[in-house]
Amino acid sequence: MKVVYRGVEVEVKRGNIVEEEVEAIVNPANSYMIMGGGVAGAIKKAGGDVIEKEARKYAPVPIGKAVATTAGKLRAKFVIHAPTMEKPGPTTIENVRLATLAALKCADDVKAASIAFPGMGTGVGGLSPSESALAVVKAVKEHVDGGTSIKRIVFVGLGEDVFEAYKEALKLL
Repeated sequence: MKVVYRGVEVEVKRGNIVEEEVEAIVNPANSYMIMGGGVAGAIKKAGGDVIEKEARKYAPVPIGKAVATTAGKLRAKFVIHAPTMEKPGPTTIENVRLATLAALKCADDVKAASIAFPGMGTGVGGLSPSESALAVVKAVKEHVDGGTSIKRIVFVGLGEDVFEAYKEALKLL
């Protein structure tokens, strides 16, 4: 499913974020940049330990900020680490919104023309895919409305639940 919002192509796909052909992929991180499990663990496994080593140099990263690192062996140029939680554990819809805005600003700062988001805060964070997807899409709308150099945004659902939640949330655009 694909829409164009204010000149930005926004797409929902089924798949694994580490395989996306975009310039930046988002890691819904913790503030300590420990890439243990979930999306972070998958990114580290596919891209190499270098990603975590580089990210840890910036720790602690507060919620509402994001940092870009190289992407190791991944197809992407950057991994954007946007904390949705301080330490691994439950998160909030507001934290997901702040993390999404921070990731988009970071993508603009590194001049990434394309960015991919997984489910944000849906694993360890404990949010439902639908509440997470709504928060992410609302934040994307807010960011794009304010002006951006990003040309393509991809929401990637590894599971059917995240994929369907993003498809439904995309109707907000």
